[in-house]
Amino acid sequence: MSERDETSTDAPEKPRATPGARLARNMVFYTVMRLLLVVAIALLIVGLGLLVGVEVPMLVAAIIAVLIAMPLSMVLFTRMRAAINADIADLEAGRREKREDLHRRMDEA
Repeated sequence: MSERDETSTDAPEKPRATPGARLARNMVFYTVMRLLLVVAIALLIVGLGLLVGVEVPMLVAAIIAVLIAMPLSMVLFTRMRAAINADIADLEAGRREKREDLHRRMDEA
């Protein structure tokens, strides 16, 4: 055996994340990104208001920012939503497989 072969077998494999853990991680990341988008837009609205000489209340800026961020996040975070949808599909496939296995075992008994 060569030295290269020996070193490759010693490296431990990283455990793969379960579909539920991946879904939770992606959902948290997506939620944080959407909240940061709302905060950034709200600060932009308040900043632009100050530049023009108008004082925009933070609550009004936040409401407007939420309305702007909703459709904008659909466009900006398309990949994240696709990853979440894939994670949900993986989770459902696992559940469906377990349910079918349970039904099969119940029918055999």
